[in-house]
Amino acid sequence: MSPLIALFQQKTVQEMFERILFIWAIRHPASGYVQGINDLVTPFYVVFLQEVIPADGDLDNWEVSSLPKEQRDIIEADSFWCLSKFLDGIQDNYIFAQLGIQHKVNQLKELIQRIDGPLHRHLQHHGVDYLQFSFRWMNNLLTRELPLHCTIRLWDTYLAESDGFASFQLYVCAAFLLHWRRELLVEKDFQGLMLMLQNLPTQNWSDSEIGMLVAEAYRLKFTFADAPNHLQSGER
Repeated sequence: MSPLIALFQQKTVQEMFERILFIWAIRHPASGYVQGINDLVTPFYVVFLQEVIPADGDLDNWEVSSLPKEQRDIIEADSFWCLSKFLDGIQDNYIFAQLGIQHKVNQLKELIQRIDGPLHRHLQHHGVDYLQFSFRWMNNLLTRELPLHCTIRLWDTYLAESDGFASFQLYVCAAFLLHWRRELLVEKDFQGLMLMLQNLPTQNWSDSEIGMLVAEAYRLKFTFADAPNHLQSGER
């Protein structure tokens, strides 16, 4: 839920999110609420909200409280159940210590080390730990790195994955990092690299960039997913 978008500053919307997250936490006591899960509600909420406002309506500034209560309840319920189904496949990401995410971060490190040794060594040389930037990518599924409309486009692909999106997310993150390799290799110190990695300039991205990102992720998946030895290396 981006505080920069006026829609999510509305009291009605915030109360809907609070109920969704509170009920989800009660139903999942092994994890409870984990910071970042609120971001995962947002794409579903926006998609369902778009269905009930006029095509020429300004979504970012639409007054949700003006909708009939029945419509608001339907949006809230649909968002909750979609979130629940979505998180079923990645539940270990949100249990104590978030070991699932830590495992995926290590996989990303090994994958980049294999694919692009110079970039990997550049990050390591300047003391950049993959956990410092990619934990958020894995935890929030890139919702904080991409404009909202791009997140919805990306998640459309995630949800279409027949074997679940959890493994595909690894290759999307790898493709995302490799997309910025030229800019990253120019940075010559830890501070510059971290500022770049935590503020990647995607604000003007469109479906075209997401399409290329997904295509590269599929290429990486088909190259490495069935060759687990490619994800192992003695170099650290």
